[in-house]
Amino acid sequence: MASPAAITGTPSIPAPQAQLGPGEIRAIVYGLMTAMLLAALDQTIVATAMPTIGLALGDAANLPWIVTAYLLASTAVTPLYGKLSDIHGRRIMLLIAITTFVLGSVACALAPTMVGLALARGLQGIGGGGLIALSQTILADIMSPKERARYQVVIAGVFVAASVAGPLLGGFFAQHLHWSLIFWINLPIGILAFALTNANLKRLPRHDRRHRLDWPGAALMVSGSIALLLALSWGGVRYPWGSAPVLGLLALALVLGVGFAARLATAPEPLIPTEVLRNQVVYSATLAACFAMGTFIGLTIYVPIFLEGVIGLSASESGVALVPLMVGTVTGATLSGRSMIYFRHYKRVPLIMMSVSLVCCAVIAWRGHALPFWLMEVLFALLSMGIGTILPLSTIAIQNAVARHQLGIATASMNFFRSLGGALIVAAFGTIVLGGVSGGAGGHDVESLIRGADPTQLALTFRFVFAAACLGLLAAFVFLALMEERPLGGQGTPKMSGAPETPKA
Repeated sequence: MASPAAITGTPSIPAPQAQLGPGEIRAIVYGLMTAMLLAALDQTIVATAMPTIGLALGDAANLPWIVTAYLLASTAVTPLYGKLSDIHGRRIMLLIAITTFVLGSVACALAPTMVGLALARGLQGIGGGGLIALSQTILADIMSPKERARYQVVIAGVFVAASVAGPLLGGFFAQHLHWSLIFWINLPIGILAFALTNANLKRLPRHDRRHRLDWPGAALMVSGSIALLLALSWGGVRYPWGSAPVLGLLALALVLGVGFAARLATAPEPLIPTEVLRNQVVYSATLAACFAMGTFIGLTIYVPIFLEGVIGLSASESGVALVPLMVGTVTGATLSGRSMIYFRHYKRVPLIMMSVSLVCCAVIAWRGHALPFWLMEVLFALLSMGIGTILPLSTIAIQNAVARHQLGIATASMNFFRSLGGALIVAAFGTIVLGGVSGGAGGHDVESLIRGADPTQLALTFRFVFAAACLGLLAAFVFLALMEERPLGGQGTPKMSGAPETPKA
């Protein structure tokens, strides 16, 4: 097989090879988990402080932009980080992502107005878009697929810790100290992540070839995804779905999406290589993760409304009741990761658990409002366990199926499409809930509507929500079943270059 040097026509410079020891691998993993914690915590810590921020800045009307600006920026730039890491190396792009995120956090903490805060959140999102995808890619650089599977419980644990600690910290800072601390806390975490990753990542191996960034394709992708996410964020909430702003954004997203597809088919080196998109494992695993993660995000957003409006729990009680849904994903990810180490047919455990998830979700849709509370909690835990099994499997299977010099863009593309899929499913859930309690009128938010909603009507509405969740889980199951089950790479630590990482021209 031809070497990268032979393919690109650039001379190959031998570098001294050194085996990375277990301690060095652990140091890198700790740094990557700290970087992931930055992104994961930001998704949960802001929500509980938003009312306080609105009062402090005197602009509650534009409060949703705190979430929307970050979502738009982080989703749109994710594939760019993947491609740029394939061109310039993982270390430099991860350090840029951490630095940008921290600078954005400082700007958020110092923002004097809501407009300034929204712009700062956009800057923060530009950094946050690379943290998770690049961390996953670096794990693929330093570990074989089977070794990666062992760390899935650690990765899942980071997100669960952020899901539990984020709302508590956000509420405490906003109520007892100052809302800006929800952004200042990123400063020490970011500095720690930078310090833990900077030195060891200099020894990462290089698997890149000579690349060019397709700027027209990047512009089409970023613009199209922003238009789509804006339409999904505003539809049924700020404007009715049939209104001119929402329809116009959807039409713009469609035109830009078609343009991006045309660019992928005609560009000399498209942003996302066509061989990656045509890879059966890549598109099957990405679609499975899209539907699984989207369903999970939708449930975490709307199950508390179900618990408060139908079951009659208080806000704090519903938060505690949501814990099994969160913990189940960690258990499922652990189960899936361990099965990938020991079983040749590593899809069997996730497929079995997804079948269990489907049954649990169907039971909740059928009799959720009348189930004993303890049984409903068990069903939520089992439901999320099935979802948890798909998440590590999809990432590892995709990374196992592409060439090493395409790891960055393949991993980032999966995260990008997973975010878009999640936004679509959350919008679908929101449309069902808003349609059920308000007759489909826009200009309302869910929380204000459920306060005056009839519990019987709300219970009927949530039967349709959980039925939609069943469809999402079924789609994830089908795409997982269709995914080709390729043998995973075995154990053995990859060799690490002893020379510093230098960007290619």
